[in-house]
Amino acid sequence: MQKDTQTFIGHLEELRQRIIMCLIILSIGFIGFYFLVPFFLPYFIKPVGRLVFLSPAEAFVSRLMLALYGGIFLSAPFIIFQFWRFVSSGLYPGERNVFVFFLLSSTLLFFTGVFIGFFIVLPVGIKFLMSFGNESVVPMISVRKYISFAGGIVIVFGVVFQMPLIMLFLTRIGLVTPQYLSAKRKEAILGIFILAAFITPPDISTQLLLALPMWGIYEVSIVFSSIASRRRNK
Repeated sequence: MQKDTQTFIGHLEELRQRIIMCLIILSIGFIGFYFLVPFFLPYFIKPVGRLVFLSPAEAFVSRLMLALYGGIFLSAPFIIFQFWRFVSSGLYPGERNVFVFFLLSSTLLFFTGVFIGFFIVLPVGIKFLMSFGNESVVPMISVRKYISFAGGIVIVFGVVFQMPLIMLFLTRIGLVTPQYLSAKRKEAILGIFILAAFITPPDISTQLLLALPMWGIYEVSIVFSSIASRRRNK
């Protein structure tokens, strides 16, 4: 019992150290990207063309928000490395050779999700939402609202794209099964729509824009879990 307690405390200490390292790298990325915001902002707001700020401090706060999202983007490979390094410490020695596979795949999936969110989902969503404007209803979007909306979608897509790989890993170590994921599909869909409602503004079209791809990724996760389950059984 004492040995188990020491092992548990050791894992908590390792987790604490890795979180601190991630926060340090994130802070460095935040500071570095802060100076890149003027160069990146025109590309980031391209889907809407032009923004306004409604209070004296809003432009500055928006710059900080965009720097934070950029810092997350820049530090993502390091954060992913720390995550899988911590998780792989619980594997058997013969299984740790999969660490490189999960690290590279996870990094690729994150940037793929960011790419799809920024270049595909965001422009389509903005175009759809802006189509409701007319001569009587002229869009006047504040920079803070837009960065919060767009940055949230982009980062969430990068994170959500980790789901198939995480399910693959959990199936490999025997914590979940494809049958369990299929049985919990209704609860998962409900959770996805709640998460989408929390992230996006309170309108059904934007929630669907985020929730439907996440639902599709969950279905892909079940496929990945089935593949891992068959290999594990063999």
